[in-house]
Amino acid sequence: MQMGSSSLPPGFRFHPTDEELIGYYLSRKVERLEIELEVIPVIELYKFDPWELPDKSFLPNRDLEWFFFCPKDKKYPNGFRTNRATKAGYWKATGKDRKITCKSSRVIIGYRKTLVFYEGRAPLGDGTNWFMHE
Repeated sequence: MQMGSSSLPPGFRFHPTDEELIGYYLSRKVERLEIELEVIPVIELYKFDPWELPDKSFLPNRDLEWFFFCPKDKKYPNGFRTNRATKAGYWKATGKDRKITCKSSRVIIGYRKTLVFYEGRAPLGDGTNWFMHE
């Protein structure tokens, strides 16, 4: 389903919490349940360089923040490592993963990983100001 910003309700803003992203959007996507307003497109994220991503979003990008669902691409056929290489570089994890807990039950429902985009090939890439949360 394609959704353009012209079909969004007037004044619509999308600022979900990490708990809402996992507890509502991701869980409904995984369970193949309807999401009331489809505002998060599914793309093969690592096939694009970061500067190409704004055009892939369904939402206006005035906040310089975009949301995507992405199928996991494995680096090796029988492995668990994620392939995060793009045409111009790669996404590298940085810092410690942050726990995401359900406020009402205090149960950990996921983790947020921060990644920084490096231009070039690992391990000699040059860091950029592009970052994402996975």
